Amino acid sequence: MQHIIDRRLAGKNKSIGNRERFLRRYKDQVREAVQRAINGRSIRDIEKGEDITIPKRDLSEPVFGHGQGGIRDMVHPGNREYVRGDRIERPQGGGGQGGGGSQASDDGEGEDDFVFSLSKEEFMQVFFEDLALPNLVRTALAEVPEWKSQRAGYSSDGTPNNLHVVRSMRGALGRRIALGASSRNEIRELEERLAELHGAADGGDAALLRDHALEIEQIEARLHHLRGRMMGIPFLDPIDLRFRSRIKVPVPTTKAVMFCVMDVSGSMDEQRKELSKRFFILLYLFLTRHYDHIELVFIRHHTQAQEVTEDEFFHATETGGTVVSSALVLLDEVIQARYPTSEWNLYVAQASDGDNWHHDSSRCSQILEDKILPLVRYYAYVQVAQTEQNLWDEYLALAERHKHFAMRKVLDPAQIYPVFRELFKKEGVEA
Repeated sequence: MQHIIDRRLAGKNKSIGNRERFLRRYKDQVREAVQRAINGRSIRDIEKGEDITIPKRDLSEPVFGHGQGGIRDMVHPGNREYVRGDRIERPQGGGGQGGGGSQASDDGEGEDDFVFSLSKEEFMQVFFEDLALPNLVRTALAEVPEWKSQRAGYSSDGTPNNLHVVRSMRGALGRRIALGASSRNEIRELEERLAELHGAADGGDAALLRDHALEIEQIEARLHHLRGRMMGIPFLDPIDLRFRSRIKVPVPTTKAVMFCVMDVSGSMDEQRKELSKRFFILLYLFLTRHYDHIELVFIRHHTQAQEVTEDEFFHATETGGTVVSSALVLLDEVIQARYPTSEWNLYVAQASDGDNWHHDSSRCSQILEDKILPLVRYYAYVQVAQTEQNLWDEYLALAERHKHFAMRKVLDPAQIYPVFRELFKKEGVEA
């Protein structure tokens, strides 16, 4: 069997094969580092690379060593302490005196933890890994902006179907006028001189006619040459052709705002908040590929709702009971105050465990149907708990009446992307 080893370098002396083997070997450490980075990052910075640190103990190579006990014969260099037949006591601690103690030393060596940089693409690959993201969808999330063809004046080369006849003929006419201007002026002057000479000859003065015969002959020869030059100017030259030029420009996109609404009541533990954050991150990545300008609004609620920063949204410890309608009322107020639908595309993602005050769920349904759903482009509700309570029932009735209102359950990180794909699939495309 023949083995081919690819040792080609891939930029800055980094071997692609070695890099991939390293990532596979220390997959667990890389995944843990990405997880820590996600927890500490903002949604806007999720696409950046990351420097990860791997402890030196995880980089140790397997070695063979002698076990305890047994009799071995060894040859040592000469010394002044032992003679033939002496028994040498085995060193304590397995053969070394180091152990990472807290005492300083004037000798010995050590190693720092290994720091490894993940690129943006590698970071996103690890991030999507436990979301069960297929390769085809990774390409879809990294799509380029849409482009349109736009007229950009005229060029001297192009395809025949883009030929502009009027502009080409105008250029040809201008070229012929410019090239023949000096010749026409000279022809006009020579013709005037020739007419004077012929007028003098018609007066009957034979001596004057003989004196100007040579000049008349030269003028007629020059006129013949100039008229030949005029006839030699081509009617249409390749340099006269003008073609319609078109360039590709990015399609102007309108602005979008993404509202992140999350329940932070006592029943929403850290695991459920983590599921919510991952869904919000995926939605943000999706929207940034379709809009040049996107804003984020974070609303957290328990019995009361408030607009907060992203750090407070995910890490604040304030908690309480659950009144979901307070968040929807605040959401409507923010839309009316800052985001007119004539200028903004509105998207709402709500995450909750479904637990709500019983008499409040019907009010939530009414607020959504009367005030919010007529304004937003899409409303996605994600429940991070299995139990279906009265809020789920109210929302289920809304989903049957409004196509742009969707609701799903997410109980595990691996379910986030399939649910997201189902929520935001194109019409006629399988999820």
